[in-house]
Amino acid sequence: MEPICMAGQPVAEAYRAQIAAKVAAAKGRGVTVTLAIVTAGRDPASFVYRRRLLKMTESIGAAHRCVELPETASTEEVLAAIGNLNDDASVTGILPMMPMPRHIDSQAVGAALAPAKDMDCLNPVNMGALLLGDGRRAACTPRACLAVLHHYGIALDGKKAVVLGRSNVVGKPAALLLLQENCTVTICHSHTENLPAILRDADIVVAAIGRACFVKADMVKPGAVLVDVGINVTEQGICGDIDPAACAGSLAYTPVPGGIGTVSNMMMMDALTRDL
Repeated sequence: MEPICMAGQPVAEAYRAQIAAKVAAAKGRGVTVTLAIVTAGRDPASFVYRRRLLKMTESIGAAHRCVELPETASTEEVLAAIGNLNDDASVTGILPMMPMPRHIDSQAVGAALAPAKDMDCLNPVNMGALLLGDGRRAACTPRACLAVLHHYGIALDGKKAVVLGRSNVVGKPAALLLLQENCTVTICHSHTENLPAILRDADIVVAAIGRACFVKADMVKPGAVLVDVGINVTEQGICGDIDPAACAGSLAYTPVPGGIGTVSNMMMMDALTRDL
């Protein structure tokens, strides 16, 4: 039996219709849904991501605003810009583009966001809400992982899930979301002993460590579900954290590119309309 390729585009399109309908309904009430994006400096990757988000915002009928600060901007200047957007009733959501220049206190930037306008769970209040069970407040990429699993009908209740990576933006929130689905969750990282054995015991593997093709075929059991969050640029092209050879014996897998990243962008739009 061929494994299921859990492509991201069908998932994103299913969400697009719901989100666009909410934006249109808000417009009918005289409310223009608006995403504000704050940048400091000219990080090329951030501007590529911003361009995609602006295009997607337009595609759902929402508006956008860009606040561009120089590379030399201080933490105080970034906080002031966010404070102005917090106070602006016409702004629905705010996204500070990370990473910011090293001299800027990114944690202070996240904490400065009004929780209701925090689009990617950067504010500790929203992180706490996630810990207490409010999955709507999770960051976009881990929510994308769950959206894909749900869309393709993957059974989660009671399954053993291993999350490879412990970052605050993917690994930890992904583990919490899977726990809310009644999975038994193990988080692995660079200090984990007997990692291959732990991975081979998993029904579901979420790989988010940023190491090209790290998860090999002999590290996963036949019939496992493989969710690849990694995006790695190599001489051979873009690849994920899971070796494609490992996907051949899986029940289902997400491709790279064309998998979680596609849905993650749409989850930003979902966050923008979550309280409408």
